[in-house]
Amino acid sequence: MMALSNAPQACATLLERAILPRDTTALARFLLGKLLVREIAGTQLIGRIVETEAYHQDDPACHAHRGMTTRNRSLFLDVGHAYVYRCYGTSFLLNVSSEGVDIGAGVLLRALQPLQGVDAMRRGREHVARRDVVRGPGRLAAALGIDLEVDGLDLCRRGKLWLGDDGVGVDAAAIGVSPRIGLTKSAEADLRFFLKGSPHLSGSRRLNAASH
Repeated sequence: MMALSNAPQACATLLERAILPRDTTALARFLLGKLLVREIAGTQLIGRIVETEAYHQDDPACHAHRGMTTRNRSLFLDVGHAYVYRCYGTSFLLNVSSEGVDIGAGVLLRALQPLQGVDAMRRGREHVARRDVVRGPGRLAAALGIDLEVDGLDLCRRGKLWLGDDGVGVDAAAIGVSPRIGLTKSAEADLRFFLKGSPHLSGSRRLNAASH
């Protein structure tokens, strides 16, 4: 298990598109330990990414599997853009587009380690424990005020929502791998990646014990 910083380093920098892996699986692993920064109502909310899932265009579970639509067109943007959709009419989920222009693939952000602005994340949701406030993709979006307004945003550009790096490295040995959660299609694929030992993971104890 790797202990990660409980606060972002002072010199957090914007993730540049040029360093992002264009392979979807590689990007899902690369984003672990990186920062998600939300600027909202004059407040900066920051969380460290601890759990992701990869969705390739040829994957039946991917929204882009049948081609581009008005709903999923952000998945076909260049790597590093936000793709937001509403799940079951209740929760918004945030993805990072992968690959390149006109290739529909992305990485779902499933959980964060909250670092800054936790009280603001819990506003109106005080019943949710601090440890759980960004545990799970629906809670993540709710805590950071993420909705369709940020769909298509360039996450490699400072603004309402962006990806950052504070120099905290993650060893390959600290990354666990398991099947993705809540799927009926391609449910057996090992495309969920997470930081072993993190208390903020959304998976079951069995899934989070995976080490292959």
